[in-house]
Amino acid sequence: MSKTAPSTVRFSDWDLEESIQDAISEQGWSEATPIQVDSIPLARSGCDLIGQARTGSGKTAAFGIPIVEQCSPTGVLQALALTPTRELAVQVTEELSWLQGDKGLKLITVYGGTDLEKQAKKLDAGVDIIVGTPGRVIDMSKRGHIDLSAPQILCLDEADRMLDMGFFPDVIWVLERMSSRSQTMLFSATFPAEVLEAAHEFIPNAEQILSDEMELEIPEIEQRWISVGRANKLWALGRILATMDDNDQALVFCNTKRMVDMLVERLGKFRFHATGLHGDLPQNRRERILNSFREGNEKVIVATDVAARGLDVDGVTTVVNYDLPTDPEVYVHRIGRTGRMGRDGHAWSFVGREDMDQLQKITTTWTMHIEESGPPELPSHLDRDPVKRQQDWGELSNVYGMVRITLDVGSNSSASSRGLSDWIVSEARLPEIAIGEIDVGDSSTIVEVHRDRVETVLGILSKRDWQGTKLNARLVE
Repeated sequence: MSKTAPSTVRFSDWDLEESIQDAISEQGWSEATPIQVDSIPLARSGCDLIGQARTGSGKTAAFGIPIVEQCSPTGVLQALALTPTRELAVQVTEELSWLQGDKGLKLITVYGGTDLEKQAKKLDAGVDIIVGTPGRVIDMSKRGHIDLSAPQILCLDEADRMLDMGFFPDVIWVLERMSSRSQTMLFSATFPAEVLEAAHEFIPNAEQILSDEMELEIPEIEQRWISVGRANKLWALGRILATMDDNDQALVFCNTKRMVDMLVERLGKFRFHATGLHGDLPQNRRERILNSFREGNEKVIVATDVAARGLDVDGVTTVVNYDLPTDPEVYVHRIGRTGRMGRDGHAWSFVGREDMDQLQKITTTWTMHIEESGPPELPSHLDRDPVKRQQDWGELSNVYGMVRITLDVGSNSSASSRGLSDWIVSEARLPEIAIGEIDVGDSSTIVEVHRDRVETVLGILSKRDWQGTKLNARLVE
């Protein structure tokens, strides 16, 4: 993506329509923001755009000014803007309304949770610009109140959030029916792979813009992620802390204050001294902790992002994302706290199955490689883990919560799925719903058992025989 121009540009430099220029002046705006500097001239010329800019960067005006300038008060739909939430739809509509000044364009906000009949009457009375959420726009289209073949302009705002919220199939549905579409603008703070693929398919020749405000320096440090569920995060952290030297310092990030307090307490039970840092602590207490950390007296700080702002300590050798951040930008800020002044730095991220999409978003946004790894090896002076590893059934289960186990019994031993199911339910005293699919082979069988009962089942079956045959119950590798 091209970077936005750093030079100062005033709105008056663009010779905008008088009504729009007057509205901007009344608002007190004079100089355009970086994303506006690059976006507005291109959008005014009719170009397709893909823009990366965060909330608060002025992106609504970046697409809003060209939209209201290109539309006329005819009562025929000319532009459609899609947003992930009704709150954002209302905000965008409000900004477009005042941006147009006295031009007279009719704007309607279309989202769920409002009276369908009233909304339909407004649409049928004529509309120039619609701002709405994908689901309700589709609903009103199917009811005949929105003609998607009419508008020439489509804008997708916060496309990454639409993907996160499951709206992207709806967006594609709308795109495919906009037969008169001549200009498409897509704005997003991040660009997951699915968003980029759709953009390249539907707007292959779009101009791509990256706001200077999105530019972050990616530190040249070793980045690794560990596949680990909630049950074993503490085990993995114990491994990392056990490898630290006397001169090392670690910064461990959690997403909530409650998690910070819990983790500090749990680490203490395993003889790891750590100090918590979050916004509920008094300011003077936070300052004392930070000063102690800077002086090297504190070795491990567990913190939230808010509390760690302004924490610049050259001696930090290790950053641990105990909780993966939801914002890709936050990830870069976190790992940037190590490897300073030419020192070696290490960043570890704990990634459970539910975090995989977020990990992909981080790597895609910043085009970075994060290596999958196990935790570090125990140092030679330790013969066992500081924190015992747990059996994490949640990480082993499928989306339905089922864990697969193998039994050394099959059709050769007269086993059947129904017979085995009834027998296991009886022997382990389980509800039938705890047993899923059973695949009987010639000499072995795979049985699905719910994660809440699998430990019990394995324990019982290890002590039972099936018609004289030892079962040797074990997890499927």
